[in-house]
Amino acid sequence: MVAQTALGAMYYSGRGVAQDCALAASWSQKAASQGSVVAQYNLGEMYGVGLGVPQDYAQAHMWFNLAASRAEYAATRDTAAKDRDELAAKMTPDQIAEAQRMAREWVPK
Repeated sequence: MVAQTALGAMYYSGRGVAQDCALAASWSQKAASQGSVVAQYNLGEMYGVGLGVPQDYAQAHMWFNLAASRAEYAATRDTAAKDRDELAAKMTPDQIAEAQRMAREWVPK
């Protein structure tokens, strides 16, 4: 999971490799599904703007929400919650409800 998170972050940022948002999303998805808070946050960013994945506010909200609720450090929790709340301002009530349902039902794989 740690290596998957690192690969996702490398491809997302382009540090040390050519930036490839599709590969970043793929590696981040693998790590996030196993519980990596960093990968969950990064997926929230990617879904929020459509980098490497189709733009999907409900998915972005879900990943930010998971990162905020599972983060070990207050700064990470606060950043993920702030980004989730800013995104929610762009969403319909139905989209928010769907995102919250997905977050409640999420289990690590």
